[in-house]
Amino acid sequence: MSNPWGPAPQGPRRGQGVNPRAAAWIIAGVAVVVVLVRTHHISTYSILLICALIPSVILHEISHGVVALAFGDDTAKRAGRLTLNPIPHIDPFGTIILPALLALSGAGVIGWAKPVPVNVSRLRHPRNEGVAVSLVGPAVNIALAVVFGLAYRFAIPLQDKLFSFGSTAVIPGPVWAQYIFVLSFINVLLAVFNLIPLPPLDGSAVIERLLPASALPGYYRIRPFTMFIPLAIVLLFPGVLQHIFNPVLNQWFKLLGP
Repeated sequence: MSNPWGPAPQGPRRGQGVNPRAAAWIIAGVAVVVVLVRTHHISTYSILLICALIPSVILHEISHGVVALAFGDDTAKRAGRLTLNPIPHIDPFGTIILPALLALSGAGVIGWAKPVPVNVSRLRHPRNEGVAVSLVGPAVNIALAVVFGLAYRFAIPLQDKLFSFGSTAVIPGPVWAQYIFVLSFINVLLAVFNLIPLPPLDGSAVIERLLPASALPGYYRIRPFTMFIPLAIVLLFPGVLQHIFNPVLNQWFKLLGP
């Protein structure tokens, strides 16, 4: 997700080190996952989901900053966020703790990385280029889903492939083959979810661009209060998301092939 609040404060500059509080949360989250694994309260599939989610959301966020930089905003670069080092991108709750708890509950896995700071006002053409900055995140997830989907189709032996899928599915094959499947799967979900046109999800940038300029001040006033709407939908109305995801997943399964 891109930053839904417009101009963002600068993050920590390079060389300041890791925030001790953030480090403590990360250590606690990793400890929770380790305990769940050692006590067999979390499945291999759930572990693979978490391991696929973290790099996927990080690449999603980095892409926002890279495209913003190309359009003239170096906020993310100055904040040290254009890096593959996962530490600056990890949101302790959204990247580790929540996905682990959801995996434990069997409710599926969802999570997010720390939003990359983008100052839309510094873009050369803020309204048009702001849409591109937002939509590049889902575009990266789509590209990853296709790449790993094709890898699964052509690199995995037929006997190791999964032909039906559900919340309790056991993916056949070696762990590396399962991981390729899960990487493609999680990126499909991330792309579709982030394209939902609700703030602060990336798809809301399209709605924002279609609004007349006179309506933008009111939109900006209410936008910070909408950040929990997507999470509430996930937790309270999971069936709604299934209606959104299922048509796309059906097409994705065709990509995986026999």
